[in-house]
Amino acid sequence: MKDFSNRYIMIFSVVMVVSVAILLSLTALLLQPKQQKNLEVEKKMSILSSMNVASTKSDAVELYDRHIKESYVVDTEGKRIEGVEAFTVNLREEQKKPLAEQYLPVFIAVADSGDTLHIIPLEGKGLWGPIWGYVSLGEDLSTVAGVTFDHKGETPGLGAEISTTPFESQFHDKNIFRDGTFVGIKVVKGGADKQSKYEVDGISGGTITSKGLEAMVHDGLIKYDKYFSQNRK
Repeated sequence: MKDFSNRYIMIFSVVMVVSVAILLSLTALLLQPKQQKNLEVEKKMSILSSMNVASTKSDAVELYDRHIKESYVVDTEGKRIEGVEAFTVNLREEQKKPLAEQYLPVFIAVADSGDTLHIIPLEGKGLWGPIWGYVSLGEDLSTVAGVTFDHKGETPGLGAEISTTPFESQFHDKNIFRDGTFVGIKVVKGGADKQSKYEVDGISGGTITSKGLEAMVHDGLIKYDKYFSQNRK
């Protein structure tokens, strides 16, 4: 009787484990399209935010279609790569490739003012994990029209400040080229020169995240140097 009882418990346990595993797999499979849709909407909201267009989950798709007029992928020579959808490019995966083989997405937008903007996605490393963002450039492909940054696990009140309006707004009207040479934008600990077009204030207590963001902006944008030169107006 005891052996039968033990066997029953074992069979019951196995059936329950298998049943739960199947249920979880089915749930994940059913939720996957919705999760993917949410990620796409969030990405569109971030792209819009970089050009100073506020959006919500309910109107992001409509606003994205209104403002983003074209998107494509280029290489480090500035040449377009056909057959690759810019929106689906995973920068984290691209960075694992040799530089010459990387896909570089470009989003062409029209602001409410009528200005044409080039929006460039960025991916980098903070103190505790990935950081990312988008930079919108004016027609001269040097002047910053807007930015948006985000992170996975930076410290609240410190490194996490990169995704706040006070920090992001500093980048407006800064320049990534000086006398025709790419310089990026420095994130200065202790305070930037207010007259400088190439510096912003760093985050107090968030030095590593600040420097990680500076590197992300520099390393991400310099890959487009030839593209910028060929398309600058």
